[in-house]
Amino acid sequence: MTRLQADPDALAAPLHHLDIGVTGHRSNHPIFSANQAQIEQVLADLLARIDGIIEGLRASIAPCTIATPRLHSLLAYGADLMSVKQALARNWEIVAPLPFGLALNVAINAQPVTSEDMVALLNETAVADPEVAARAADICNAANRSTLFELAEQDAFIEEQFKKHLIEPDNQDARSGFQTLISERAAVAARVMIEQSDIVIGIWDGVTHGALGGTRHSIAAALGQGVPVIWVDARHPDDWRIMTAPESLATPRAIDNSNRDVQLVGLVEQALNPQGARWSDTYAQERWRPGSNSLLQAYRRIEILFGEPIRRWFKSLSQSYETPAEIAEGSGKALLDAARALPGVDQRMVESIATEVMRPFAWADGVSTYLSDAFRGSMVTSFLLSALAVIGGISYMPFASVNQKWGFAAFEFLLLVAIVGITYFGRKRRWHGRWFETRRVAEYFRHAPILLLLGVARSVGRWPGGPDGGWPEHFAIQALGNPGLPQMKVTPAYLRAALMLMRDQHVLPQRDYHRSKALRLKRVQHNLDKLSERFFVAAVVSVAAYLAIVAGSAMALLPSHWPHDVAKLFTFLGVVFPTLGGAFAGIRYFGDFERFASISDITASKLDHIATRVDILLAASDDQITYARISNLAHAIDEIVVTEIENWQSVFGGKNISVPV
Repeated sequence: MTRLQADPDALAAPLHHLDIGVTGHRSNHPIFSANQAQIEQVLADLLARIDGIIEGLRASIAPCTIATPRLHSLLAYGADLMSVKQALARNWEIVAPLPFGLALNVAINAQPVTSEDMVALLNETAVADPEVAARAADICNAANRSTLFELAEQDAFIEEQFKKHLIEPDNQDARSGFQTLISERAAVAARVMIEQSDIVIGIWDGVTHGALGGTRHSIAAALGQGVPVIWVDARHPDDWRIMTAPESLATPRAIDNSNRDVQLVGLVEQALNPQGARWSDTYAQERWRPGSNSLLQAYRRIEILFGEPIRRWFKSLSQSYETPAEIAEGSGKALLDAARALPGVDQRMVESIATEVMRPFAWADGVSTYLSDAFRGSMVTSFLLSALAVIGGISYMPFASVNQKWGFAAFEFLLLVAIVGITYFGRKRRWHGRWFETRRVAEYFRHAPILLLLGVARSVGRWPGGPDGGWPEHFAIQALGNPGLPQMKVTPAYLRAALMLMRDQHVLPQRDYHRSKALRLKRVQHNLDKLSERFFVAAVVSVAAYLAIVAGSAMALLPSHWPHDVAKLFTFLGVVFPTLGGAFAGIRYFGDFERFASISDITASKLDHIATRVDILLAASDDQITYARISNLAHAIDEIVVTEIENWQSVFGGKNISVPV
């Protein structure tokens, strides 16, 4: 069954979005205010250049489709709104991760100076100050045309502090406390914006350090996450430059911008058409199959024979892979039901998870499982065939005459040819590399629903391999970026329910899986070692027995013809036992069961620690369950997944299919 027959949309080329984040000074910054017209013109020129580069790429990355670019903005009054207006003029999509709920975000960014105007803004009633009203109207107009992800779980407390600050303008403690609060919230929202962005545009004067969550801090955070920044110098807007490392902030004006146009093209191409992203080749060569192949199950049979009780030794190993079309009503149903029940959840996001995440996961998981059987099963088969070839070739000695040796030699030759054939086809068809690639895709998608429901993402610069990573990473970046941020208001009730979903649908099941896997692999390792040792002991015993017979015959304790009569049998046994011992030792070293068990042990321990952290947070009051804390947990889970993938692939990375010698 081909991929298209299984599900035409399972691993179709994803839409390619270019996501641009923006950060910059507020309208009351003196340098920004003085150069506002020039900054606006430079910004318009930059967006036009980016649009032109995208148009030039559309034909070159078929069959992939480039979607409308998205601008990510916190909707602060100043550079943020300027960028939004420019992007809307170009019909770009606007996505706004807000530090607060919309009403509070408008109230804070409209910069009221009285508590009465603040209350009016929150209640959406008439505002006395016309300048405040105008700023609020601008922000609301932008918000009405944006996808809003409102981090509103602390709004009630922040409103109190805001009101206190306005009522007591001379109270420095109130002012300082409020500024600290909004800076922390801005930093959290900026992190969301950075994680969603391929490129960040930073409109900064190159001097002002600002506070946490400010322009310079956001630029530094983006560079620290590996996201390139187009720095528009608010003092000299035409002199924009491209930053790619945190160290650029030490001497920003020393950055060479003579080649900036070429660099800009490179950034957009890297985001939309990365080198090595063999989309069409991959789709053409991979076939989704409904089930396993009974000829490729040797590795799994070894795990059963040496890691499970005797009653399970000969159970059927046939597997039926869950189809992409069935997963939403199958293994993914519990997670989807839990997601749909989250209070205030964006149902569009849940449906995107069902179609754009679970289906590709099922496809990649099925293909990867088949390729794992093909690679590991073939190598185990080769080890066993090599032992049988040696044993078969020498079996004529105790059982036939020299004249009949040709039949045994022919048997040995056929097995050796089979080994060469397995090796040839395994290398030609890249079983090893394709298994690695599709397994990475599956694991990236396995935990993605948790991240998407929380608006959390792995920054483009933090994926394994970096900008030069393989097609699985580029596919995951684009496919998991397609749904974007959920359109919703984040509340304490939502975060608490999402925390429980995180624990029950991912952390605990994966912890238990890795614990069970580690125990099984340790048993496999131990039992393979024991069997190899017993074959070695048997070889020693057989040689010692023959020598004893020779000695007994020499001392006239045994008939003199015995050494001659048993010589061929003991020669045969002296070859058989070490050969079988070596074959199973080879399987043990190839499988590296001990190291895989160690990796699973470590992963289970990390997940258990996450489960403990989740339980501690669930026991806290609602005001302590913040988006920052829960997104940190989601990032920790993501890091555990990626680290585990990198660890086990490093173990098998050098074990390409080869002749078992």
